[in-house]
Amino acid sequence: MNAIMVGLIFYVLAMIIIGFISYRYMGSLDDFLLGGRRLGPTVIAFSERASGESAWFLLGLPGFAYATGMSAYWTVIGCAIGIFVSWVFIATRLRKLTGEYRALTIPDYLEEKFEDRSKVIRLISTIIILVFYVVYLGAQFIGAGKVLNATFGLDQNIGMLIGASVVVLYTMFGGFLAVALTDLVQGIIMLAVAVIMPVIGIIAIGGFGEIVGRLLEMDPGLLSITAGKHGRDLLLGVILGGLGVGLGYMGQPHLLTRYMAIDKVEHVRKGVLVAMLWVLFAYWGAALIGVVGLAYFGKGLPDSEAVMPMLAMELFPPIVAGFIIAGAIAAMMSTADSQLLVVTSAVVEDIYRKLMGKELSRKNAVRFSRAVTLIVSILAFIIAVYAKNLIYWLVLYAWSGLGASFGPVILLSLWWKRVNKWGAIAGLITGTLTTIIWYNVPILKGLVYELVPAFIFSTIAVVVVSLLTQKER
Repeated sequence: MNAIMVGLIFYVLAMIIIGFISYRYMGSLDDFLLGGRRLGPTVIAFSERASGESAWFLLGLPGFAYATGMSAYWTVIGCAIGIFVSWVFIATRLRKLTGEYRALTIPDYLEEKFEDRSKVIRLISTIIILVFYVVYLGAQFIGAGKVLNATFGLDQNIGMLIGASVVVLYTMFGGFLAVALTDLVQGIIMLAVAVIMPVIGIIAIGGFGEIVGRLLEMDPGLLSITAGKHGRDLLLGVILGGLGVGLGYMGQPHLLTRYMAIDKVEHVRKGVLVAMLWVLFAYWGAALIGVVGLAYFGKGLPDSEAVMPMLAMELFPPIVAGFIIAGAIAAMMSTADSQLLVVTSAVVEDIYRKLMGKELSRKNAVRFSRAVTLIVSILAFIIAVYAKNLIYWLVLYAWSGLGASFGPVILLSLWWKRVNKWGAIAGLITGTLTTIIWYNVPILKGLVYELVPAFIFSTIAVVVVSLLTQKER
């Protein structure tokens, strides 16, 4: 058997075993969706980091750096800032309030926070989650297909099916606990790949000086943090576009639920330290993989997002390459499983139980959640089969929709006492519509990444509408 396949199979089996071991702890919906809020800061921090990156981290980001060069580091900087702000300004207060409200989901929290008995906030936020997360989940399956296609020559649809099946299996059985524990393993693998792989690549090429020389021969702009642009194109297209990605971290429900699930409020501070150490090493390395791949292969790769697995097969012995390529699969799985749980919680907790008023026994709630997990996965897989976008842009679109819709509302709900339910509703709708319109109008999309204006307009909407409707609180 192919040695690369041996390493990959070993990894996949380990994930499935964790799922089956976690099965015995799934006694209630709280266990399935939040792990009973009993996981410590290290596990939660690794889970949040692994879940936050997706197939984008080891496929999309290296592919973007391969295509654009050093200017990709604006995105790295933006993400690092966004992660720090989210942990420092959201995690502690959100954990405290959701514990007091006994909220299992973000729509749960928003409804209780704004005392919305009309359930409008829950309905709108649930629709946003369902729309963007099915697209987001489809992008993860595409990532699995690309990795297995580049590595083994498998048909991309077959690769997507394999990746999706593994994620669905351990998520259905082990719920949040399985997701968090597999995220811990996956986060460690992703960190190791992002740190070790570019170092080995630099050595193989002959040092960083040789890399600089090769990139200069191809295009001097590849070594420029400005991408050779000036004025408005530099400010809006390169700098704000890259930095703006970080705004999305404040509004991703699959990351916010990590803060909600940590065992104690006072443990959040340790979680910040673990998460930021991961960012410090992993993010810079992931982008550097693309730069090293560009120097190694030149501009000849037909698919820029295949640079990581192709470089792994060139630089490492087959069985080691298998474990490294598993890092890309890990990036996909660690996000896909979390997104599955968010969508499942939206259907089971927010629609079935809260909006429709249906009650389930503890065991039936878990069974129903597993069934929903399977159905959502099938829908996302169908979308992935027909999606033609690159992972980088598909993920960024969903990232923008969620970040701009929920980010300003969550942040202001925690720090501004005058925000009310009308402002929250305005922010949710404004962030969603701005993302969709901006993304689909070529002139606007060419100016700046849609998350930047969508986040700004959503924030303005929350503030203005809250102030105008103060008497109706």
